[in-house]
Amino acid sequence: MSSPAHPASHRILAFDSGIGGLGIVRALRTLSSTLAIDYLADTAVFPYGEQQDDFLIDRIVALLSGAIRTLQPQAVVVACNTASTLALPALRAAWPDMPFIGCVPPIRWAARTTRTQVIGLLATRATIRRPYLNNLQALYAPNCTLIAHAAPGLAACAESLFRGEDVPDSTLAHEISGLFDRDTSHKLDTVGLGCTHYTFVLERLKALAPPHITWLDPAPAVARHTLTVLQSCPTSLPAAATHTAQQAFFTATPPNAAALRQRLPLFGFSDLTLWQNTPSHAPVSSA
Repeated sequence: MSSPAHPASHRILAFDSGIGGLGIVRALRTLSSTLAIDYLADTAVFPYGEQQDDFLIDRIVALLSGAIRTLQPQAVVVACNTASTLALPALRAAWPDMPFIGCVPPIRWAARTTRTQVIGLLATRATIRRPYLNNLQALYAPNCTLIAHAAPGLAACAESLFRGEDVPDSTLAHEISGLFDRDTSHKLDTVGLGCTHYTFVLERLKALAPPHITWLDPAPAVARHTLTVLQSCPTSLPAAATHTAQQAFFTATPPNAAALRQRLPLFGFSDLTLWQNTPSHAPVSSA
């Protein structure tokens, strides 16, 4: 997949803790050949789901504020469920004129899809434990039983698979087993992905799960919503945003960077670049 031809219609920034948001980038490239997309992955503190909330809010706002000033996107896709459910209010307060498109657990979609009224969510511990998820269920799935399962190692498995490394079926099966060992699991028929990383492990999950399960990946819907938001943005790009190169930035060199470099052209990026404007405070491990 090559970068869109220039001049671009719009320039956006997609942000995630790792490679998960590249699934949304791929969906955006499929829908539009004229978007210029920069990507920023906060690999220095990956995985986000294992960090403390206050630390993440401060870091995400500082990191994206620097990226917005430098890259001058017309919209920012927060392609991370943890970051979206935690930091979107702070981002919008800091940048009231910048459109932010977030990723939230697909509870509403699952409620509309299920036939048994038992739905599942596969997500990080940070997403599962937040009141945001309870509010989504109360608003959009009050008549459904929700099996919300935190899979702490699944994002790392997705990163490994993305780079072409081997991940045993037994490891993946262990990560998702909590969906299928509850009292109501025999009625479970729909499972939503609550972490963008899981896009890159979805086919493996389908093969390991009961065949009747319908899996919901929000990446295409987020991409479609992004294009809708861009319709209200000016088509003339800021002067600093007319540079040709669309870059994939990482806040720290990711594991097996050579393998990652080989994959990036499939998403419209020629190489990975270390981001130089990273907040200096250190991550705090979650208890």
